[in-house]
Parts: sequence; structure tokens; C-alpha cells
Amino acid sequence: MTIFAQFAAHVNTALDALEAAGLLAVGLDRKAVTVEPPRDPSHGDLATNAAMVLAKPAGTNPRALAEAIAAELGKVSGVRAVEIAGPGFLNLRLDPAIWLDELRAIAAQGDDYGRSGLGTGKTVNVEYVSANPTGPMHMGHCRGAVVGDALANLLQFAGYKVTREYYVNDAGGQVDVLARSVHLRYREALGEDVGAIPDGLYPGDYLVPVGQKLAAEYGDKFVAAPESAWLETFRQTAVAMMMDMIRSDLALLGIHHDIFASEAEVQRAKKPEAAEAFLRERGLVYDGELEPPKGEPDPDWEPVTLPLFKSTLFGDDQDRPIRKSDGSWTYFGADMAYHFQKAQNADRLIDIWGADHAGTVKRIKASVEALTGGSVDFDVKLVQMVRLLRGGEPIKMSKRAGNFVTLADVVREVGKDVVRFTMLTRKADAQMDFDFAKVVEASKDNPVFYVQYAHARICSTLRKAEAEEGFKPGAEHLHLLGAEELALVREAANLPRVVEAAAKAGEPHRIAFFLGDLAAAFHAYWNLGNDRPDKRFILAQSPELSSARLFLAERLGQVVRNGLRLMGVEAATQM
Repeated sequence: MTIFAQFAAHVNTALDALEAAGLLAVGLDRKAVTVEPPRDPSHGDLATNAAMVLAKPAGTNPRALAEAIAAELGKVSGVRAVEIAGPGFLNLRLDPAIWLDELRAIAAQGDDYGRSGLGTGKTVNVEYVSANPTGPMHMGHCRGAVVGDALANLLQFAGYKVTREYYVNDAGGQVDVLARSVHLRYREALGEDVGAIPDGLYPGDYLVPVGQKLAAEYGDKFVAAPESAWLETFRQTAVAMMMDMIRSDLALLGIHHDIFASEAEVQRAKKPEAAEAFLRERGLVYDGELEPPKGEPDPDWEPVTLPLFKSTLFGDDQDRPIRKSDGSWTYFGADMAYHFQKAQNADRLIDIWGADHAGTVKRIKASVEALTGGSVDFDVKLVQMVRLLRGGEPIKMSKRAGNFVTLADVVREVGKDVVRFTMLTRKADAQMDFDFAKVVEASKDNPVFYVQYAHARICSTLRKAEAEEGFKPGAEHLHLLGAEELALVREAANLPRVVEAAAKAGEPHRIAFFLGDLAAAFHAYWNLGNDRPDKRFILAQSPELSSARLFLAERLGQVVRNGLRLMGVEAATQM
């Protein structure tokens, strides 16, 4: 149990005692009660809002309740003082031994420090990337890929069973366009001059190998054949090769999915029909006419009877068609069935979508609620676009790819770890710039460098201590650590709390923020040693104190590694 969980339990015990004594109403909801670090470290070690959030429902004065809680918390072993701040916040000052115990806990738990049982083994399906299989990954896909993968790591660390899924959109019109584009490359591979790629087809030369493969396999069999003779074959081959390319691109980022679900297979298995029948039985799908388009009247518009899902019952602004007038499925109808399929094997669904899909969130949430009866939690995380810059200037597009910058080219230039860390330095729904010059800059203004440098400094210090002085980390003399060192322990001890908060919110960027704060605290202490030689980690004349500080440094390195692992980033050992 981490220090925050321990003191949350102590607060609950104090509240139980007040209930038993008749000083607090029984059965009050305590979900909003928190134990956190105070905003200002000078105010103490821990703070709780218990009196503030419980006073109103208890029908009492916050400060009076704070005094009663403070009296109970003052009895807890290791609490030196309980102070009431403002209208009723409680600040606790702890015995240093509490923090030294936490330091030992970091050592004992190692790679598992920060791990949580929050998920209680529940299953979460995280679907991310799901780019159309029409070409290589580009940087428009990158941020969602990293956010989704880091979120999956985070949820797994927080005690959930996680399934990483990619939905292959291989049943829509875009894959027919892909097949037609490949047919041109097929003819080209057989020696025909196909000229410029026509508008409406995919121009990238990444399709050249697909055409060559088909030419080698079929010769000129399909050169003059009607489209109906080759479309399905070319579509299947192209999609398979594009997915191989996509898997390869994602592997450069260290991303591997557990399931690649095919839209075509979902439709062949009649899953949309099953979803429609399920909803019709419950009166949630009916045959009706859509409202005319808003704005200027369209003289060509005619009312058509379509099967409509009653999404207005779930907060949508209009009911949504699940089939088109020709009987084929709308994208929403197929997507609804796919989510129904996912929900069969999960307690919770999370989709990572580009912000341009924001308009469809409400309807797909409505369908999941209708199909599961609200038994499966469902959330959509929207990810904003990334603007690529070089020295502050927008970069030119890749001619090889057709009209975009490939993910592979970016990773090969700056490295996987730089790309992944940078993509998590802002909240996912906030726009961000990716400047090739900035992300590799060796300065404190670059969070990637700043965190990696902290870990590399720790590793270098440990190597130097042993090589030059024969000093090794040891826990025998931790009592020699002073206030500045304990402040570092307090910072590191936030990891378990941040993991749970980030998992609950579905926000992996919080790990990056935490690591930035921890790195800043470490570098500040290091710089203190430049001004005050007695604060250095290695003191030739003080082997016992050096051993204790090296133990502290080693534990800080462990916490940094644990956080970076959640982000899918390797910790640098030298820079």
C-alpha cells in the first residue's frame, strides 16, 4: 500500500471514529475525499479535503469538522502535526521515517512500483490507429497510435486486462479505389506507360511493389479484363500488403496489436444484421424518413424510407440511418455492429479517434448504450492533429508517399523514444507542434531530453561512485538524508497516485508531466551540489552519507524507468 493509500485509510478511520462518537452523520458519501500533496510543499507533506467536502452534507461548519478530524489524525503514528488551513483544509506533517519507508518500498517493489489494483482484473478493449489500409502510416496517425498504446500500457499497469485492437476498414469504397490504383501499377509493371496517376486514385509509389507482385503472379491476365474480373483479387492483395506495411511502421514505434478486426469479416459474419435485429426487438430501430437537409432547400432531395436507429433517445440530435437506400450498410451501421462485437468480450471499450471524427461520437456512444443496456462502459478519446515543423517552418511533404510525411521517415530521423515522448507532452485533445529541431534539442526546454538526461545522470553517478571511490548504494544509513533529499522522495512517491489518476481519466500524458516534475526536482538538487559541495551524491570523506544518497539516486532512477516504460520509452543510461 502506497503512502497516499495508507493515509487515505487513516482519514477513513478518523471519519469512522467521528461517526461512532456521533460527531458526524453516518453514511455520507466519501468518494470526493482525497489525500494529495499540498500545492505548496512548505505547508506540509500531505493534505486532505475531507472537512471541506463533507461539512455541507453533514450540516456542519467546515472548520469545526476539520478540528475534529485533526484531533483523530493527530493520533496516527508518524504524524508530527496536523494544521488547518483556510476554511478547512488539513495539512499533515510527517515523521521523516515515513518517507524513508517509502524509499525502501520503491527498492522492494522495483519495476512494480506504482502498479495498481484499480482495474480489479476487468477487461478493457482499447482500439487505436485503425487507419485505412490504403498506404503507409503517416504522421497524421502517429499521435493517436502513441496515445492509444501508452493508454493500454497504463491501464494494464493499473490492474486491467487489456486488449489492443486495430479495426481494418477493408469493406468501404476506399479499398475499391485502392484496387483501381494498384491496377495501374500492375499495368505499369508489365511495361505500359500509364502516365500521371488520375485524380481520385492513390498516387504514392508505395503501390509499385503491389503492382509488381500481381504482375509476377498473374502476368497480363487482367490487363484488358473487365473490372469485375480483378477487383476483388487486387483489393485483397493490396489490403494484405498495406497491412504488412502498416504493421512494420507501427513496429518502429514499438506498437503491436493483439487483434486486427476486419470490417469485411464483420459484414460477412452478418454482424450488422444481428445488431439491427437486436435493436428492432427492443423498439430501437424503425423504418422512417430522414428530415430534409438543413439550410437552402435541395430541389433534388426526395424522402426515402430507411431503417433508423433511435439515437435521439440517448441524447443525439436526430435518429441515424443504419442502411443506405440501396440496402448497403452506412458507415455508422457497420461501426455499430463492430462495437457490438467488441462489447461481447470486454467490460469497457475505449476508442482513440482523430478530432475530425468528433461529430460521430454521440451517435456511436448512443448505439453502444442501446446494444449493451449500459453494461459496458464506452469512451472515445479525441486526438488533435500534429503540425510538423523544422526550425519553426512547416516542412515539405514527402513525394515518395504521394502527399504526406511518413511515420517511418520521422522515426528514422529522430528515433522512436523522441517521437513517443513528444506525442505525450500535451493533452491529447490539444493541438501540438512537432518541430524536428526542438525535439532533439539538448536543453531543459525539451522535456524528452530533460527526463532522459536525469536518468543518464543517475546512471553516470552510480558508475562513477563505484569506479572512483568504491561506493555502492545502501539503505543502512538513510537516516542521514536531510530535508532536500526527502523532498525528492516525496516527488517520486507521487507515481502510484498519478498512475491511478491517469488510468481513471484515460490520460497518459499525466505520466509525462509527472516525469517532467521529478526530473526538474532531481536536476535542481544536482545543481544545489554545484553551489554546496556538501550536497553532492559522492562525498569521498563521507562513505555512509554517500551510500544513502546513492540509494536515493538509484530509487529515483527506478521511478523514472517505470514511468518511461508506461510511455513506451527506453531510459537512456548515458548521453
